[in-house]
Amino acid sequence: MAKLNEPYRHIEVESYEAAKTSGLHGVVHVRPLHGGPYPTHLRVECPKEMVRNFPVGTRFRVKVKLTDRQGSGDFLYSHHSWAYEVLEKPKDGPCP
Repeated sequence: MAKLNEPYRHIEVESYEAAKTSGLHGVVHVRPLHGGPYPTHLRVECPKEMVRNFPVGTRFRVKVKLTDRQGSGDFLYSHHSWAYEVLEKPKDGPCP
């Protein structure tokens, strides 16, 4: 359910491999970067192509809104059709 008073924001995020994946879809996920407006433990729901088409550790700029699901807690939501910007790919990882 959307949080009515939460604004949409453009933030920087990065893909990473989750240490624990119980209850999650896949190993690679997206989180906010340290020092931004949101804590790094929040998960970001975003276009799947971001984790499928770019190496782990790639940084992006996305438009998000803080929201929640009943019984699941807060997360950041970026609609799958919204544009995103690739900021930086890891230097040592090959692109799939």
